[in-house]
Amino acid sequence: MSAGKPVFASQVVAWQKLHGRHDLPWQNTRDPYRVWLSEVMLQQTQVATVIDYFERFVTRFPDVRALAAAQLDEVMGLWSGLGYYSRARNLHRCACAVVENWGGAFPVRAEELVTLPGIGRSTAAAIASLCFGERVAIMDANVRRVLARYLAFDGDLAQQANQNLLWEQAHSLLPSARLAQTMPSYTQGMMDLGATVCLPRQPLCGACPVQANCAGLQRGSPQDFPVRSRKLRRSARSVWLLMARNRADAVWLQRRPVPGVWAGLYCLPWFDSREALVEQVPTPYRTALQDVGGFKHVLTHMDLHLHPVLVELPADVAASPVGQWFGADQWPHLGLPAPVRVLLQA
Repeated sequence: MSAGKPVFASQVVAWQKLHGRHDLPWQNTRDPYRVWLSEVMLQQTQVATVIDYFERFVTRFPDVRALAAAQLDEVMGLWSGLGYYSRARNLHRCACAVVENWGGAFPVRAEELVTLPGIGRSTAAAIASLCFGERVAIMDANVRRVLARYLAFDGDLAQQANQNLLWEQAHSLLPSARLAQTMPSYTQGMMDLGATVCLPRQPLCGACPVQANCAGLQRGSPQDFPVRSRKLRRSARSVWLLMARNRADAVWLQRRPVPGVWAGLYCLPWFDSREALVEQVPTPYRTALQDVGGFKHVLTHMDLHLHPVLVELPADVAASPVGQWFGADQWPHLGLPAPVRVLLQA
């Protein structure tokens, strides 16, 4: 395979220029702020979902200083519905760190970028290679799949030692000349190959620029790679949500604890049983409780079976020991879990 290493990089670069994606709102720029923002948003999230969020973010926060100056609640509000909310908290922390420790300019080397809050090795490499032409390899899920198939890498990627070995192989395949030009195209090309050609279940091998030297294809089973033995264990949980409103159409919300499900977001009071919910409601209003249709909300690691219970309370009555009333002009701007926002908008 060593003889094919320079060929691999040149084929990816040439393919990206002709067939890669060029019209996404975070492309055609070497602005590290926009690249960083897109990389964080795209973690475990589809491109089609990210586009609208990205455009709203850069409209409200056009640069890292604007993001750092914002209140976390506003950041969480704009992020609401995108999921994986720790990303939003780290986004704000990172912006503050860039302003406070780096004078508002992102560092240019991956080894420096990775010291910032919420920036891991692959995200740091993406920023450094796309914006500054540094010769560093990225390793998101799409790129990992391309590399594992091309190399027929059969090490179990549930093991850290094999992950490190694949990183080494990824580095050996990088371009070695004209890095300022080739590294951005190569990095984007690897992401595009994984997203549009080297698909998880039905790879489009006939359209792949590196098919001639793909060891996985030569074995006749590229879809067998990458290998990962440890599967995500899913669980299920039933939750009762108290939808307390008053006559002014305000709603009672409390902030979720950190860590935990929907950590740091505003949420309807949450109970593990209907009995516990009823006990929380002041006695005179318990007979007015009304069950709303329950539904399932799917998280990465858990199925939440949500059971909303509606009640109207006077404005001077607290729905729970922790929380407060938020008016109809206030709660839409808070960071809310997507299903809670849907309930309140109904």
